[in-house]
Amino acid sequence: MIKGVERVVSEAMKATLKNPRESAFMAKFALSSKAASKKRRAAEDTGEHIPPFLIASITSECNLHCAGCYSRCNHATVDTEAVTQLTGEEWLGIFDEADKLGVSFILLAGGEPLLRRDIIEAAGKKPDILFPIFTNGTFIDARYFELFDKCRNLVPIMSIEGERKTTDNRRGSGIYDKLVSSMDELKKRGLVFGVSVTVTTENYREVTSDAFLQSLSERGCKAVIFVEYVPVTDESTKLAPTDTERDYLEQEIARLRSEKDEMVYISFPGDEKTSDGCLAAGRGFFHINSHGGAEPCPFSPYSDVNVKSIGLREAMRSPLFTALRSGGLLKEKHKGGCILFEKRELVQKLIASGTK
Repeated sequence: MIKGVERVVSEAMKATLKNPRESAFMAKFALSSKAASKKRRAAEDTGEHIPPFLIASITSECNLHCAGCYSRCNHATVDTEAVTQLTGEEWLGIFDEADKLGVSFILLAGGEPLLRRDIIEAAGKKPDILFPIFTNGTFIDARYFELFDKCRNLVPIMSIEGERKTTDNRRGSGIYDKLVSSMDELKKRGLVFGVSVTVTTENYREVTSDAFLQSLSERGCKAVIFVEYVPVTDESTKLAPTDTERDYLEQEIARLRSEKDEMVYISFPGDEKTSDGCLAAGRGFFHINSHGGAEPCPFSPYSDVNVKSIGLREAMRSPLFTALRSGGLLKEKHKGGCILFEKRELVQKLIASGTK
């Protein structure tokens, strides 16, 4: 996993070579990342495993109703934010602890994370951690452009499904044009950004095509994160990539990495093959929901502890996480998407039994 982090940082440095300010930030972050790796290695030597990544869903509120959204199906995303969610101060405390433990990346998600400007601003104060912000892009405004310029550790990752028709069909009319407009402004300001692409049986060729990726590169995109669609209903199973689509995606990403290094390419869960299985439950990352619940991953919304009361270090030792890491479940073969979603009944049984 450490090698994987170093690869991402190295590729990010290559992708920003033509941008002096961004290149300078990435060089500085590379040093911070190495220091964080040393912290994690030292912890490992004492029998404590610290993952390099966290995923933080800082709000449950979202303004879009994307077709097949796993988060809405799990009721983790709603139209109006709940009053029991963590405050900005509580999230800053989590970021502080993560920094001390040696966490290098915290992926900010939701709901729509840009609705919580207070938390985004708090993240900007932690320059040793890189915060990719997974956003639908509809709330990026002048103030956010200024914040991204000031705090280079905040990197917007905008969700896109392919070209205009494919994106608008899933996310809503006019979303594609809004994304493109934001990309153009980010490029104009010399700001780094990336995109997140949900890969399905319907768009896998479109989103890996040279035409689509070239259009992103020309607009200044520096990272493409391919996320395999996880079915949330029996009807949506047909959208989940099969072995055929996954093999194609793997081959294309390998080609892109060797031929087009102007962008970083990350595949989830495809890249897990080099890490001997699923990286959830603290092996490589875990998820904190908007109420503070520590979950194996966003696709497995089950929790037996809350970081609000016990903090990150103790959350990583939760009975559920410990059982998942010590058992063979995370290394089992599965149909694709998320092994823990596929085996969700077993995960629920572990919690019900107290994992004893």
